Parts: sequence; C-alpha cells; structure tokens
Amino acid sequence: MPSLAPIDLQSGPNPVASLIILHGLGADGSDFVPVCEALDLREVGDMRFVLPNADEMPVTINGGYVMPAWYDIRSGDLLQREDEAGLRRSQAVVQGLIDREIARGVAPGRIVLMGFSQGSAMTFMTGLRCPYRLAGLVALSGYLPLAANTAAERHAANSATPIFMAHGRHDGVVAMARGVESRDALRAIGHPVDWHEYPMEHSVCPEEIADLNRWLLGVLGPSAGGS
Repeated sequence: MPSLAPIDLQSGPNPVASLIILHGLGADGSDFVPVCEALDLREVGDMRFVLPNADEMPVTINGGYVMPAWYDIRSGDLLQREDEAGLRRSQAVVQGLIDREIARGVAPGRIVLMGFSQGSAMTFMTGLRCPYRLAGLVALSGYLPLAANTAAERHAANSATPIFMAHGRHDGVVAMARGVESRDALRAIGHPVDWHEYPMEHSVCPEEIADLNRWLLGVLGPSAGGS
C-alpha cells in the first residue's frame, strides 16, 4: 500500500458499492473529493469512495522532481520507454485496494475502478488484469499502458466489463489521439467502451460528470445485477 492511507468517504453507514478513484501525476487523493460530492448515486444505496495517494518518486519528464506518481514518465509521447516496473508495482497496490474493499464486504461486481490521467493508465493496468469481474472501469483523460501486452495479460473475468472513457479535445498533456488509440485498441480485442469527448483541456467538466453519473447508475444501480 502507499505510505499515506487512502481517503475514505461514505454516503451512509452500510456501503453496498465502492468507487476507487486514482489521481493523476503530482496530485493526491483529495483532488477528487469535489467529484465525489457532485455525484448523485442515491439509487445505488450507501456508497464508499476510496481516494488513495500514490507514493512520491522522481519523475524523469519533470527533470527528476519528486512528486506523487504511480509510475515514472520518461518521454513526452507517453508510450516510449514506458516504466513497466513502476506500472506493475502500482498494479499490485491498486489490486490491494480492490481486495481491501472485498474484505470489507463489498462484492467485486459492486466495485468500480476509476482514474484520471496516470490514474486512468493504472485503472486499465489493474482492472483488465483483475481476476474477478468488476462493475466497471472509468478512464478520464488517460490512455492504455503496455498496450502490446494487454491482449495476452488481460483476465477473462473482465473481458465484458463496461468501460467509460472520456477525453478533452484540447488536452495538451495526454493528447486526445492517445485516448482514441486506446479506445480503438480495446474495442479491437472485444472490450465494450463507452466513449465521450468534451471541449476541454486536461481536466474534468460538469457535462462529463453528469455523463459519468448516468453511467455509474447503469452499472451499479438496482437493475445492474452486479454480484
């Protein structure tokens, strides 16, 4: 687990579903507290929001500056010289967060894994390889890491897990072309991707949160059938 404990928020005393949200490079778990507060998931029942904090490490693209990061970024195009060791190390951490929710009584099929930017990469890295079916995966302004390995390493348990992908058309940090490539790569190997794009930069916007809210109700609401 990261050295800092995750932020846990609950909408009620008996959570029946969990949303794990992985922050982006240089941020921390508190960044997505406003998003949790903006979501209206009362139809689901009591929710737990889990907002972990990545450990600090030197990041090559930022001149070796030490900051919270799930893995190193060595190149501006993101896909060159990927930090495979860092990705796999954080994969184990995120899988531990999923296992923690299961141990606290939330069924795998009632857990959504979500991330922004680097956190999106970790959502794909972990969620597609998770050995039990999750309710859904959410990737905001991110991309698919180690794409060439995905088909061989993904677990059959999550071959049909719904995926929500969203990206800003004016993103100058993770170009939307990277998101489109990732969407197409996932669809090519059979993953169901619900794609959304917005007139924004590397951020989130109210329209995106509203679309995400509807999608979360679809995968976690009374008619979702998760177990």
